[in-house]
Amino acid sequence: MSEETFVLVFCGRYGEYEMSKKKSKPIVAVVGRPNVGKSTLFNALAGENIAIVKDTPGITRDRIYADVSWLDRNFTMIDTGGIEPDSKDIILSQMREQAQIAIDTADVIIFLVDVKQGLQDADSKVADMLRRSHKPVILAVNKVDDFKKYMADVYEFYNLGIGEPYPISSTNRLGFGELLDEVIAHFGQEAEDEEEDNRIKVAIIGKPNVGKSSIINRLTGENRLIVSDIAGTTRDAVDTDITHNGKEYVFIDTAGLRRKNKIKEELERYMIIRTVSAVERADIAVLIIDAVEGVTEQDAKIAGIAHDRGKAVIIAVNKWDAVEKDNQTVKEYTQKIRQVLSFMSYAEIMFISAVSGQRLMKLYDVIDAVNENHSMRVATGVLNEIVTEAVALQQPPADKGKRLRIYYTTQVAVKPPTFVIFVNDKELMHFSYLRYLENQIRDTFGFVGTPLKFFVRERKDNR
Repeated sequence: MSEETFVLVFCGRYGEYEMSKKKSKPIVAVVGRPNVGKSTLFNALAGENIAIVKDTPGITRDRIYADVSWLDRNFTMIDTGGIEPDSKDIILSQMREQAQIAIDTADVIIFLVDVKQGLQDADSKVADMLRRSHKPVILAVNKVDDFKKYMADVYEFYNLGIGEPYPISSTNRLGFGELLDEVIAHFGQEAEDEEEDNRIKVAIIGKPNVGKSSIINRLTGENRLIVSDIAGTTRDAVDTDITHNGKEYVFIDTAGLRRKNKIKEELERYMIIRTVSAVERADIAVLIIDAVEGVTEQDAKIAGIAHDRGKAVIIAVNKWDAVEKDNQTVKEYTQKIRQVLSFMSYAEIMFISAVSGQRLMKLYDVIDAVNENHSMRVATGVLNEIVTEAVALQQPPADKGKRLRIYYTTQVAVKPPTFVIFVNDKELMHFSYLRYLENQIRDTFGFVGTPLKFFVRERKDNR
């Protein structure tokens, strides 16, 4: 399955559309010393206040990510904690490790410095760190609120040897155009004649030490990946090609947590961007949950990455052999998962053991079934029959005497299945009624394991 997203352009009475294929989004990391304005830049480009902004060094300890678009090019941007190259402080050293992971993962790096603080020795050390990455680095000089006043100070940053400094003001949103032009220039052109990769790509995601590498090793029948009870043994995302019953799969193992971090609340910071990167490249995400520990809010955050990106999802509860069971255990465990991961009720759940191999080979069957659902296309005539029956069974909502009318429904994309519903007034389409229509479509066609996306569009009734 090719790594694609679809951009939909609607027009006309019944919404003829164009679909332009784009490869998985490049990753752009924003790095620099603490308190140079990384989070402010991130928020400005992301279009909303996602990262915490406070005038205290080290406030951004989590790497936050967001999808950004510039001149029809889409990319995933990462906000990182500040880099203190020589700090012995445990939190700052952990933030330095986060930033290194972001640098390793990124396709392009924005190196942010502060014109008002001037060129610092730590900036030079960060620049050395970035040069070793051999990644494209774009130097952005922040807090240039007045170009005439500060341009002489901007030129000082040529001494870093990174290249041309781009003056910007994150607070006033100045200079973004030239900066982003330079960023997307490093993405390269998509090869039109690139051979399509039809292998099913499966990202194995989850918290550290839940058995991700053990599962892949068991599937391959060999110790392809290092397995240890030390959280974080897997630093990089690793691709493993497997052929099963004549069908090719690519399993992408994702990074856990580096060994020396023992602080529970820090866990998420070390694996989240690896997960984002792996999920971007995958068709299906298999979320591994530790049966002994149970499903947690951190599992929900990781699952949300796949859900937000429209990937098919399988929930695999590992170490099931280590759980004491009675005839209610599976039911109770399933209910708990559905409660914590309520936003992905469509996900398939299975109980496995990497150690004993229990039900592990059935994972292939579930992957195949979920992949078919993720790629399923429903005929327009049949789809509209189902919607018409649903409307007859439950009347659409009304407001101030005006009732919602549904004219037409069509599927416009797959992976995930994406539908457009044409109505008289989209403000009348209440969330609960859209969920009702989704449930009716699922009851008819299944779509187990895959999210469904809906767009509501207005069409004037000229009759």
